[in-house]
Amino acid sequence: MFRMWVKEWKDNHMIRDITICDAADPSEKNRTKKVFDTLEEACYELDVAKPIWLNVNVEEFKRIDKTRFSKDSFIEEVPFDYLEIHVIEEDDDF
Repeated sequence: MFRMWVKEWKDNHMIRDITICDAADPSEKNRTKKVFDTLEEACYELDVAKPIWLNVNVEEFKRIDKTRFSKDSFIEEVPFDYLEIHVIEEDDDF
């Protein structure tokens, strides 16, 4: 099972969060596909646009399985300061 926690932050307070699970067979999807799929589902559930991955996001996510998307990562206006994603559970084969 792959789980990712997605949180909206404003003024240093978490205003909304959601945990998305991807229970697909580990042989069906690679890690990158799971991250993109769960992020897309979370954005749909929270009714926000999908963020653009900047180099800083990619590097941070590779290091610590967590990153923050600031308002600069979104094309449209968002009602929060940043969106944080954090992988909290992964399949054993990673």
